Amino acid sequence: MATVWFVLVALMVAVYVLLDGFDLGAGALHLAVARTPAERRQVLRAIGPVWDGNEVWLIAAGGALFCAFPRLYAAGFSGFYLPLFIVLWLLMLRAVAIEFHHRVHHEMWAGFWDAVFFAASAVLIIFFGAALGNVVRGVPLDGAGFFSEPLWTTFSPIGSSPGILDWFTVTIGLLALSTLCQHGAAFLALRTDGPVNARARRLARGAWIATIALSVLATLEMLVVRPTFLSFVESHALEVVFPLLAIAGIAGAGYALARGRDGLALIGSGAFIAGMLTSTVFSLYPTVLPAVRASNSLTIDNASSSSYGLSAALHWWPLAMILAACYFVAIYWLFRGKVRLEGTDGGAYAESVTAVAPPTSPSIPESERLPVGSP
Repeated sequence: MATVWFVLVALMVAVYVLLDGFDLGAGALHLAVARTPAERRQVLRAIGPVWDGNEVWLIAAGGALFCAFPRLYAAGFSGFYLPLFIVLWLLMLRAVAIEFHHRVHHEMWAGFWDAVFFAASAVLIIFFGAALGNVVRGVPLDGAGFFSEPLWTTFSPIGSSPGILDWFTVTIGLLALSTLCQHGAAFLALRTDGPVNARARRLARGAWIATIALSVLATLEMLVVRPTFLSFVESHALEVVFPLLAIAGIAGAGYALARGRDGLALIGSGAFIAGMLTSTVFSLYPTVLPAVRASNSLTIDNASSSSYGLSAALHWWPLAMILAACYFVAIYWLFRGKVRLEGTDGGAYAESVTAVAPPTSPSIPESERLPVGSP
């Protein structure tokens, strides 16, 4: 039963990254892909109907983690106390920036909130990537299953007291940034037209190249930080499907970007994200939080709830997922299609203003007109 919940939590995290990943990527590209206020409104309109719903999957994954693996939840939230508060503030800043952008009609404040939206999105992606790097590398768990990490120490991932940031976790953070920028650019290319569409395609190609380079670098670093990664893949032949999915996804995305096929590029980037995440997560199994000292690691056996609790929760999970799936299908169906700039002329946006003509009197034949001064 613990293995089932391990798969379910991993699935929910993957769904969150796939869905919220494209609006995080769109935020990180916000100032580069949109140059005018109208174009920035277009970007926000493209993600506006879905961005807050996408974040529901983060809450759902956290709830499932608390239910299925309470010791992992307690250790992770106490050990990553500082970065989790930073993530919370960044999530709030993104939401505030989106809402205030529509409420404040002033050029200076609109530019300020655009900058906040960009910075919060980019830094949030890097922090999520660094968190994944910490899980892969291992944390300094003690015998009681708790740990505390400073933001950085020697900037080396090797040792008994690593920090949250080191050269390996920063590389994973940058890989996450390039990956989600490619994902977000592909989404914007699919959903927009005009100059935003053209810039999104160019940025997607640049992010695709950066993603390949950083993926190779991160893989080489992982072999140093976690040498057992390849041995796990060799001993579990079925798990080779996940790295192959990632390779096929990034290759398919490159082909689609070269051919200008925006929908296929988005599917390819999604396949790459799913393949990379599943490869990483299942390379850790049955460990859910590796420790620097391997004997202190949390596994599905010593971190999970009781079998009765896991079984009872499993009865409610399908109903919740069906409701969530119906909601998302309805939202994405209702807001399908491209978000266009109204009144475009040669790519330049022009506000369309309808002039209201004064009312005119009906034409009266000359024979029926009264002389001036008549009652």
